[in-house]
Amino acid sequence: MAEPLLSLRGVKTNIGRYHILHGVAFDVAEGGLTMLLGRNGAGKTTTLRTIMGLWRAAEGEIRFAGRDIAKMDTPDIARLGIAYVPESMAIFADLTVQENLILAARSGPIDQKRLDWIFSRFEALKRFWNLPAGHLSGGQKQMLAVARAIIEPRRLLLIDEPTKGLAPAIIAHMIAAFRELKDGEATLLVVEQNFAFARQLGDAVAVMDDGRVAHTGGMAAFAADAGLQQHLLGMGMDTHQ
Repeated sequence: MAEPLLSLRGVKTNIGRYHILHGVAFDVAEGGLTMLLGRNGAGKTTTLRTIMGLWRAAEGEIRFAGRDIAKMDTPDIARLGIAYVPESMAIFADLTVQENLILAARSGPIDQKRLDWIFSRFEALKRFWNLPAGHLSGGQKQMLAVARAIIEPRRLLLIDEPTKGLAPAIIAHMIAAFRELKDGEATLLVVEQNFAFARQLGDAVAVMDDGRVAHTGGMAAFAADAGLQQHLLGMGMDTHQ
């Protein structure tokens, strides 16, 4: 079997006196989309932030493309080709859409072909190109946050709840964009509460519970097992669209 692009083994993360992750272990295969699911407070966001180096793992190993990145600083992790879209979106509200994307294109001028592709998926960004990002709607800000992460090719995308609060039409555009990314250049690890979205896009799934990974496997098999969903998530995937 091919070596996974991302591998976590025994990862423990403490925030102050609180022990959040208790030996997290799972793999992310290259070239697909892995969904990280779990109840609220299970440790999903902490896992993404720990991978990105925003919170330091107290123990364990995080390997990306065969290299241990657990002790690396966030800027160095980003330079390896990893991008992170937090739930808070973290856009620059006082800067225009254009300026936000220029700042995200670290290697030089924005590639026009890539920008045109982003516009084809997130048309509002073209329409509000010169508008301060703080004036955008919540859904448009989420589009911009994702666009910032993909304005340059990235090898791995870590995305935290991309569909939260979005209208169905925007979610449809998000699905199309993510599908093209995973079928092309990128590997994605996505935290998501919208199970319909997760079921449509996920190739693999890791389910967290109380700071640990309680289940890993294929998304198709997980989506077909209502009993396992109920046991791990407290609800079936068909009950939360």
